[in-house]
Amino acid sequence: MRLLATVILTILLSVWVEKVSAQTDSILVTGQDTIRYTYTPMAMPAVEKADTVAVKPKKNNIFRRIVRYFAESSIDKSFEKKLDFTFVLGPYYSNSTSLGLGVLASGLYRIDRENRTLPPSSFSVYVNASIIGMYKVGIESVSIFKDDKNRLFGDLSFMSMPTDFWGLGYTDAVHNASTRYTSNRYQINVKYLHRLFRNTYAGACLNFDYTAAKRLKHPEYLHGQKSAYNATGLAILIEYDSRDFIPNPSKGVFLSVEQLFRPRFANNTGHNLWRTRITADYYHKLWKGATVAIDLYGEINSKTTPWVFYAQMGGTKRMRGYYEGRFTDLNVVMAQVEIRQRIWRRIGMTVWGGAGNVFPSFESFDWGQTMPNYGLGLRWEFKNRVNIRFDFGMGRKVQGKMINGFLMSINEAF
Repeated sequence: MRLLATVILTILLSVWVEKVSAQTDSILVTGQDTIRYTYTPMAMPAVEKADTVAVKPKKNNIFRRIVRYFAESSIDKSFEKKLDFTFVLGPYYSNSTSLGLGVLASGLYRIDRENRTLPPSSFSVYVNASIIGMYKVGIESVSIFKDDKNRLFGDLSFMSMPTDFWGLGYTDAVHNASTRYTSNRYQINVKYLHRLFRNTYAGACLNFDYTAAKRLKHPEYLHGQKSAYNATGLAILIEYDSRDFIPNPSKGVFLSVEQLFRPRFANNTGHNLWRTRITADYYHKLWKGATVAIDLYGEINSKTTPWVFYAQMGGTKRMRGYYEGRFTDLNVVMAQVEIRQRIWRRIGMTVWGGAGNVFPSFESFDWGQTMPNYGLGLRWEFKNRVNIRFDFGMGRKVQGKMINGFLMSINEAF
C-alpha cells in the first residue's frame, strides 16, 4: 500500500510539474498598474520527416532581376533610404544629335526627414554619346532644405557636338544653306533661393558659360563676330512656386523673373552684358490621371550680346522638333500648352501645341515670323514621378521641308 501510494503521488506530482512548466504566471508592473497574466505556449503539430525537407527557392535569372529592379524603382523610398538610387541604360535620338546611347542615374533623397509634406530632393547624372561624334556629360540637382526655407539648384554640363548652322536671325535660318561646325560648350549654373513667405522665394544664381565653334566652314555666317566667347555672371531672381513636385508637377503655379549681369571684366566680349528671363507656368488636374500644363517664356538680351549667348528655339524643353539653334536671335518669346495623361500603370502620353518667335528688337518684331509647334509624346515612369520621355515634335515647312524631330530626355519639358 505504501508503494502504491508512492507511485500515485509520483504520477500526480509529475502531472503538476508539467502543467506548471506549460503555464507561467507573470506580473507586469507599469506605473501604478499591476497586471497578472498567464502564458501558455501552443503545442507544435507533429511534422513527419518527409515534410521537413526544405524547398529551395527558384533563383532569379537576369531578366527577372531587371524586371524586379524597375518594378521597385517607381516606389518612393526616400523616407526609408538616405539615397533612393536608380540608373538606366538605353538608346536615344534627336534631330540635332542623331542616334546615340545614354546612361542616366537618378536619385531621390530628403534633407528634412521630419516634414513629410515636402517633396523629395532629386538629382540626375547623365552621359550621352552619339554616332555623329557628340558626347555630353552633366549633373542636375534640386536640394530642398528644412521646412523648405532654402533651396539649392545645380546644373553643370560639358558638351562637344557637330552642329548644323544657318546663321543668325530669322532671315538666315529660313534662306541660308546649312553649314557645319563643332560646338564645345561648358556651362555651370548654381542657384540659391531663400523663402520670404509662403511659396515666394528670392535669391541669386552664379553663371559661367564658354562656347567655341571649331572648324566653322562659313565664318561669314557670324557677321563679323568671333567664333569663341566666355562669360561669368551673377543673376538676381524672385520666384513664386507652388508646384507639388518640381521635376514633374501635377498642380501649382511657377513664376520666375531672372536678371543676369555679366560684367566686362568677367568676359571676353569687351562689353557689359545683361539678360532678362521671364517664365510663367501653370498646372492643373483635369480628370483622373490627366494634367494640363501651360508655359510662357521670354528672354531678352542686351544689344552687345555675342551670338553664342543668343536666345534659341528648339531643344528638349520648348519648340520641340526644331533643330536647336537654327532659329536664334537676341530675343525670343515662346508659349506652349500640354496635356499629360497616365494611360496604364507607369505608361503615359502627352500632346502639345505652341508657337515661338525670335527677333533682334521689339521695334522689328514681326508676327508673320512666328513659328508653330505641336507634337505628341510617350512617358515611362522609371523612378517615382521621374519620367523618361519620348517626344515627336513638328513645325512648319522651311526650304521645302517640314520641320520635325524625335527626342528622348528625362523629366517633363517644363
